Amino acid sequence: MLVRLLYASRAASPLSAPVVDAILAQSRDHNPKLGITGMLCYSDDLFLQVLEGGRDEVCELFNTIVRDDRHTNVRILSFEEIPERRFGAWTMGHVNIARVNPSLLLKYAERPVLDPFACSGRASLALLDELIATASVIGRC
Repeated sequence: MLVRLLYASRAASPLSAPVVDAILAQSRDHNPKLGITGMLCYSDDLFLQVLEGGRDEVCELFNTIVRDDRHTNVRILSFEEIPERRFGAWTMGHVNIARVNPSLLLKYAERPVLDPFACSGRASLALLDELIATASVIGRC
């Protein structure tokens, strides 16, 4: 059974680009073995991530993320059973929100900034869907 989990978190301390790159590299190495696909968005101290795969694998990975001391305020925005993947082409796509046109962010939020804590999970997922369509800002893996 496939599931999709969307969560947001804050960085416990400021993360440098090399640390974010290391997180992505680890995800890209481990996720294919687990059958997990998804996307990670980051901006300043915020993370927005969607994970897709088998229920057990996604839940175990999420539990690992919750225990990771680099994250704080981890919140589930959406969890659902799905008939098919939306992010199947990415072992872990990534978006640096600083490179996204602010008008796209404003389409889904009150202000042109990434703040998944201030909008619905549905709006956050719609933003990710649109970012897939504008793949020039996404690192496809």
